[in-house]
Amino acid sequence: MTKHPPAAEKAVGLLLAAGFGRRYDPSGQRDKLMHVLADGHSVLWHSASALKAALPHCIAVVQPEHAEREALLLKLGFGVVQAPQAALGMGASLAAGVQAIQNQYAGAKAMVLALADMAWVGSQAIEQVANATLTLPGGQSAFCAPVYKGQRGHPVGFGSDWFGALASLNGDQGARQLMKHACCHVIDWPDDGVVKDLDAPLDAPKTAE
Repeated sequence: MTKHPPAAEKAVGLLLAAGFGRRYDPSGQRDKLMHVLADGHSVLWHSASALKAALPHCIAVVQPEHAEREALLLKLGFGVVQAPQAALGMGASLAAGVQAIQNQYAGAKAMVLALADMAWVGSQAIEQVANATLTLPGGQSAFCAPVYKGQRGHPVGFGSDWFGALASLNGDQGARQLMKHACCHVIDWPDDGVVKDLDAPLDAPKTAE
């Protein structure tokens, strides 16, 4: 059984996995989250496994037609929320996920938001963001993220005071606009995994043979 840091018991992981990935494949024929990397595991498997390894309680957001994604996430132990409005933008996906956290984990003190196409984020980064968000002087109003060479990345930690505003987002109104004037506690991170995602096939590492 995975041993999680004590503070992680008070934080919930939220994985946004409802995107279309049109920059990866404008035709929509290939699912970038199911793209298989050199080790034989998909992009989604990596991002979801890292989040689950760091936090025992995790929810993922998918679109209703994402049956393959949903099956993998359920196998990894996630609670899965279908968000029919996700096509309107990331704000709708985020709101659906935070609403699920409010319903299922009423005692949560923090949320760690991760993006499903960021397969290179490790569990250590997630753990540090979770612990920092829970222990910062600002308490439940904390906002925390890793930074690599001056570039803010993911995952992002939110204290529970932010849940109401996040749950009210809609359409393409994402957390970035909401947090524009908020003071972010940053964690300097030594590798680019916290800022690296998969936007195009040329970005991907060599796939398994």
